Amino acid sequence: QVQLVESGGGLVQAGGSLRLSCAASGRTFNIYAMGWFRQAPGKEREFVAATKWSGDNTYYADSVKGRFTISRDNAKNTVYLQMNGLKPEDTAVYYCAAGDLLVAGEGAYSYWGQGTQVIVSS
Repeated sequence: QVQLVESGGGLVQAGGSLRLSCAASGRTFNIYAMGWFRQAPGKEREFVAATKWSGDNTYYADSVKGRFTISRDNAKNTVYLQMNGLKPEDTAVYYCAAGDLLVAGEGAYSYWGQGTQVIVSS
């Protein structure tokens, strides 16, 4: 089992920045990829970004490319999502997930955190 705990959400004005963290514990040696997803009110959960747990490969949704950066600190078993240039449409609950493939599909991710709320005011 892998446990994931997100933190770093909050309220920010449009154009501002936030950094989300996701701390992993348990059988982290089983993790191949870590992803961030988000779910806005009344919408389905969508892919945001992903990175290999070991290695430099990253993958972003078009809607966040150039504004968000995913990174990891393996020594701390933590993955980050640096969010710059935030827009009101980025408002959502953000979830981190651990999985077997570096893909956008939720089905590849077996473990999920509880989510952290991000609100971007206009």
